[in-house]
Amino acid sequence: MTSRRIGRATRSTGAVALLAGTLLLAGCRTELDPGGASSPGDDPSAASGAAAPGGSDRGGDFGVSPLGNPDGTKRGLAPLTSTADRKSGLALIDKVATKGRGPKTGYDRDEFGYAWMDSASGVPDAHNGCDTRDDVLKRDGEDVKYRSGSDCVLSSMTLHDPYTAKTIDWRKTKATAVQIDHVMPLSYDWQMGAAHWTKDERERIANDPLNLIPVDGSMNESKGDSGPAAWLPPNKAIRCSYAVRFAQVSLKYHLPVTSADKDAMARQCGG
Repeated sequence: MTSRRIGRATRSTGAVALLAGTLLLAGCRTELDPGGASSPGDDPSAASGAAAPGGSDRGGDFGVSPLGNPDGTKRGLAPLTSTADRKSGLALIDKVATKGRGPKTGYDRDEFGYAWMDSASGVPDAHNGCDTRDDVLKRDGEDVKYRSGSDCVLSSMTLHDPYTAKTIDWRKTKATAVQIDHVMPLSYDWQMGAAHWTKDERERIANDPLNLIPVDGSMNESKGDSGPAAWLPPNKAIRCSYAVRFAQVSLKYHLPVTSADKDAMARQCGG
């Protein structure tokens, strides 16, 4: 329709040509204005939380489903999307025991051994010569590079962070940009029964890859020692998986959760 107007304009008076040109320009503006600036609701990443510092929007491959990774030796935390998988996740959560959260009296990080010890007994990759942090970074990272002369200490990697749905290009020079989250926090463990464990048992849960996920550092800091009723990953797509992983750790170590936390876990999988 626009081309016919232009054709008529070239055969008409100058006034008609001017009018046709005005109409054409107005039409261009009308096409550009709607949706010119996308709202947060139009951004597929908006539901996944803020971008990780130093990260990009290339992420998406978050690893293996927790249902297919019961020992935590496989990479990441993939979403549970099928009805059958979410039902299986709910069944696992239903097995978790509940009790009130005990006092934090006497808690100290050192009660769970020195950080990232390689000598914790009974966990995968223990006694392999690399500390737990590097083992977990190597498990979940891509394009992994090591410090010169080392087979353990990473100097850089790419991480698809399940908590934020972002991809982080990590460098050792900014080590805290990626931190290792204890899915079931150590202080929480202490309050739910680990205060009465042996030192070996506490060292085990602190270094068990089932309980460890490398994520954007700010997410780990914002979570603190919160349970699922108080904190969940911003990326809604993996919240059911996160709840299932929390349940896996709880069941493996016979640690209860609070009733509020169990209810919150079940809701993430549709319960």
